[in-house]
Amino acid sequence: MLDVKHYHTPHKPSKWKMSLWDLPIIIVVLSLLAAIFLGTSTLSTPYQLGDSIPISLEPRNLFYYSIQSIFRMAIALAFSFLFTFTIGTLAAKNARAERIVIHLIDILQSIPILGFQSISIMSFIYLFPGSMLGPQCAAIFAIFTSQVWNMILSFYQSLRSVPKDLKEAAAVFQLNAWQKFWRIEVPFAMPNLLWNTMMSLSAGWFFVVAAEAISVSNQHITLPGIGSYIDLALSQENYQAIFFAILTMFLIILGYDQLIFRPLLAWSEKFQVDIDLNREYVDEPWFLSLLNRSALATRLNQSVSILKRSVVNIRFHVFQNHRKISPKIKTALHYTTTISWHLLSITLVFGSLGFLAYFIHRYLSWGEALHVLGLGLITALKVAVLIILASAVWVPIGTYIGLNGRLARIMQPIVQFCAAFPADVVYPFLMMLIIHYRLNVDVWSTPLMILGTQWYILFNVISGVQALSPDLKLVAKNYGLRGWVWWKRLILPSIFPYYVTGAITAAGGCWNASILADVIRWGDTTITATGLGGYINAVTRSGDFPRIALGIGIMCILVTIINRLVWHRLYTIINFRYQIGQGHE
Repeated sequence: MLDVKHYHTPHKPSKWKMSLWDLPIIIVVLSLLAAIFLGTSTLSTPYQLGDSIPISLEPRNLFYYSIQSIFRMAIALAFSFLFTFTIGTLAAKNARAERIVIHLIDILQSIPILGFQSISIMSFIYLFPGSMLGPQCAAIFAIFTSQVWNMILSFYQSLRSVPKDLKEAAAVFQLNAWQKFWRIEVPFAMPNLLWNTMMSLSAGWFFVVAAEAISVSNQHITLPGIGSYIDLALSQENYQAIFFAILTMFLIILGYDQLIFRPLLAWSEKFQVDIDLNREYVDEPWFLSLLNRSALATRLNQSVSILKRSVVNIRFHVFQNHRKISPKIKTALHYTTTISWHLLSITLVFGSLGFLAYFIHRYLSWGEALHVLGLGLITALKVAVLIILASAVWVPIGTYIGLNGRLARIMQPIVQFCAAFPADVVYPFLMMLIIHYRLNVDVWSTPLMILGTQWYILFNVISGVQALSPDLKLVAKNYGLRGWVWWKRLILPSIFPYYVTGAITAAGGCWNASILADVIRWGDTTITATGLGGYINAVTRSGDFPRIALGIGIMCILVTIINRLVWHRLYTIINFRYQIGQGHE
């Protein structure tokens, strides 16, 4: 159980004496400040739509481009955390909000980045006229849309599965809703959230080319960054530049894995509900050890802890009298809101269908709409096959990695790099194979859709296995569970909630990645596969807004139907069969 008393232990002030251990921390802090300065240096640069922003393929420029890309990633990740803690909590705590939020996430995660950019780029440019801040905000928004949905779903699933004994501990310690959230629920969700944050950050790198090399409405806007560097290298068929870009991305991912995620994962282990006494000893990450030995880091941690306790211990007395409402009034409010919600839903559904019919009749033709629907069904078939194949491969592998702590630590940065690997870089090699061996582009381009999204399944399975109660492991061992019985009775029920979260995110990412995977470019050569992604890619680049709306609308409808028929039914199974302590408050 989480150690609640731990948070009330006061920190004794200690004398601060500088030592050699403080020198690396000072270097890291100064480097961070310099990176922030370089990242913000281009925000106020004048810019007019149509201006050309030069990108150089000289390897020495990759350092500056890396700082720019990291700066955009960091801002997008900060907003993703803000949305996760607000929207995810609202969905987990309120049944009516859950219906709206989860339904919206189903739709929004299926909208491709090019779809968001076709609307956001012009909006931000007009919002910040004559400034580089417009395209910068559009790129950050695109990266944000590739990160946030997975984090919200992960946090929502964790809050829905808080064990009853932790809720009873909150009642015993008389914690209000605010304190319970920060002392019980957030710590319980932190291990799984960190794993999914790593995946979301990798997803941002996967779509970095589309975010920084923007091509909409016959306008091509390139922002200084690794994504635009890769885009230019691909257009010029420069293998050397592609190699340096891949090497740079590998060093960046390795850097934030060692400096950020390794210490955070080690720190999150104290929030485990059950302690496995038989678990192998885990070496402390070197950077966390360095922080513990640094007097400067210790003093900063003490200051942050004081601020954290002052915020967490706030008591909102104004919310403590909500139970005094009469039961009759509560019943009346319940029926009123339920009827209003259903009426609003019916109105929105029929209103949307009517508007869609008018839109198709006014600007397009029913024949083209049926053609685009057929393309969408082809893409849906591809996504279904890919998710089944990825599940068959990564569930057993993820289980084996999760049960081996040392192997999990070795595989973590490797999987992060594979998840962040831009699909565009594989295009030249795939195109050469397709042309040389006269392969079917509709079949052999399909793996690109799952290239960056299959890792959601692997990461969530690893997280689910590592969260497995040691008591259950011991019971399974004592009863001699082996083979299929071991999978059926222990592993699959335990990882099922995590798997569903990873699979639904991977499926949404597959739909999004189809926009890039269906169109393979290398220099002046372009190969287009049959599917909805290729259609949306083509009409987005030409700026045909009626057809952009049609393609995105068809994709949203198909994804929503699939989520309702498949994934939400699996979530219902989770709620009634595989979770404890469920229920909205």
